[in-house]
Amino acid sequence: MTKATTSEAVPGSFRDPSGFVFRQDGILYRQVNFRYRDNYDHLLSSGLYERLVSDGLLIAHDEVSTPAPRPDISYRVIRPAQVPFISYPYEWCFSQLKNAALALLQIQKISLDYGMSLKDASAYNLQYIEGRPVLIDTLSFESYREGQPWVAYRQYCQHFLAPLALMAYRDIRLNRLLTVFIDGVPLDMASAMLPSQTRFSFSLLSHIHLHARSQKRYADRTEGVGNRKMGRLSLLGIIESLESATRKLKWRSGGTEWADYYDQTSYSPEAFESKKRIVADMLQRIHPENVWDLGANTGEFSRLASERGIPTVAFDIDPAAVENNYRRSVDNDETHMLPLVFDFTNPSPAIGWENSERMSLTERGPADAALALALVHHLAISNNVPLGRIAAFLSRICRNLIIEFVPKDDPQVYRLLATREDVFPDYSQEGFEREFREYFAIHEQTPLEDSGRVLYSMKVNA
Repeated sequence: MTKATTSEAVPGSFRDPSGFVFRQDGILYRQVNFRYRDNYDHLLSSGLYERLVSDGLLIAHDEVSTPAPRPDISYRVIRPAQVPFISYPYEWCFSQLKNAALALLQIQKISLDYGMSLKDASAYNLQYIEGRPVLIDTLSFESYREGQPWVAYRQYCQHFLAPLALMAYRDIRLNRLLTVFIDGVPLDMASAMLPSQTRFSFSLLSHIHLHARSQKRYADRTEGVGNRKMGRLSLLGIIESLESATRKLKWRSGGTEWADYYDQTSYSPEAFESKKRIVADMLQRIHPENVWDLGANTGEFSRLASERGIPTVAFDIDPAAVENNYRRSVDNDETHMLPLVFDFTNPSPAIGWENSERMSLTERGPADAALALALVHHLAISNNVPLGRIAAFLSRICRNLIIEFVPKDDPQVYRLLATREDVFPDYSQEGFEREFREYFAIHEQTPLEDSGRVLYSMKVNA
């Protein structure tokens, strides 16, 4: 008896009438609807698909005979290459968002050479794969018609240019606005928040300040800049102006408490190298398929996994540390490292329509293995999270865990307690082990030399 297949539409793929993504027996597919047939055929026959895939700008796919969930409207079913980890723009550092923006503009310019144009400029249509931003929405292209303006112009400004400008000129944390405004930062808000000096930048004046004013002016009219005829040269001029505006935006990460953490750590050089050897040996014995480093800082320990060819997501709360980690990854052409800005006391939520368009961290797991090094004392003491709650959460997001316990007499914990009352009587090695054994089996525990710290290797209880 043949086992029945089950298809499930991906919640974040319902807005585009051209098609949708679905999962069948654990494999991700995309249905291409009949209404998109001409554009899809043009994408392939023109050579644009082959060019973008070879340039590493568009995700590759295979056409398959898998049954379509909606056969009445289906033209093709394709199976895209797998994305190792889905990340979102509000988790990217400044340079990640900027490089994704420039990749999208490059795709648009190449598309025009092949008689096509992007009809979407959503930051959510790009993912970082092997260290590079890649467009994952195969149905974002449409045939270009002479005189047609770029229909995705406003979306580009809202998803990329506005948040980048706010991050560069106001506060690096303002990319978090993208969790609130799912279709990008409103331009009138960005215009009001940006300093007056940005009005002396012709590109920011044009694409944000005047653009916001024109949106307000034409809000209740059918005419406006989006309906005006625009020749191909003028369109290219707009794209190049956006590219120039994006490239000029800079953010200097500088030194922060956590970006300089390894220069301030209480480890001796010998203890630090010993810790790296112990973690590397534990990873070798676990032999994980993928790793999440929870509190990765600039990725020193993340690379113990990524340099072995293990796909590794390096999370940290400090944008400067993540920026430094990402730049190092780019400079060294690292293909298995994905740095992300992430606050574990307030993880990325499930957001969008029905709270399901963008996944929470838990929905994107569990990781095969997680590193939680020099993290627990920050959660338990700085943020008052009980050890049992920490253990419970970690057990939901990973199968194997390498974790470091830092005792109260450690200089780092002493610093945390220096300005507050010690109301943590259960914060001890004994209490730590007791709480974590509720959720994990402890396989190894190794004291760090010249330190009271202890490294543990654990596995989630069956």
